[in-house]
Amino acid sequence: MNLPNKISCVRIALIPIFIFFYMADFIPYGKLVATLVFMIACFTDFVDGKIARSRGLVTNLGKFLDPIADKVLVMSALLLLIAYPITPNVGDVVAPAIMPQYVGIIAAIVILARELIISAFRQIAATKNVVMAADIYGKVKTVFQMITLIFYFIYAFVIEEFYVATNQAWLTANTVLNIVGYVLLAITVIMTIVSAWKYISNNRQVLKDAK
Repeated sequence: MNLPNKISCVRIALIPIFIFFYMADFIPYGKLVATLVFMIACFTDFVDGKIARSRGLVTNLGKFLDPIADKVLVMSALLLLIAYPITPNVGDVVAPAIMPQYVGIIAAIVILARELIISAFRQIAATKNVVMAADIYGKVKTVFQMITLIFYFIYAFVIEEFYVATNQAWLTANTVLNIVGYVLLAITVIMTIVSAWKYISNNRQVLKDAK
């Protein structure tokens, strides 16, 4: 197993670690640790691909591991932020980081649907021996997904450790942070849809039946 593939395996191994720290309310600053672990996992996504391309270490195992690691990383983080409740430092409201919850659910459905559609599309391409390279839209989509998730991890940490529901300044700050989160999530969803459309439209010959 070469270095890029080992890095992909590390990314997969980091997933249960950040999930544990995010959910471990008994650990001081657990969500901060979860955020840092998740950021390291995101960083490995860019490192393994760069090393593989620059050193000519692209392998079939890497083509399998890298996208699997990315998809599981993103979906695990998103589901965690949608489903697991956080408790403000001062206040009795218990809710997940992404609220209202249906906003996160819609985003998760779009992201999951995109990955399933593209995976099926690649399977069809493979049967025709067509090699489809990743494009800029897919890379931008990945960047925004990770930036958005990191933002919400930080948001969860800040709310749980410092937020005071009875303080007007914190109420205003929370409103601003929620707006920022919605904007990032909206851009992420839009880029997810655009990247899927561009990927399929640029390779639409794959869907044509041979005559």
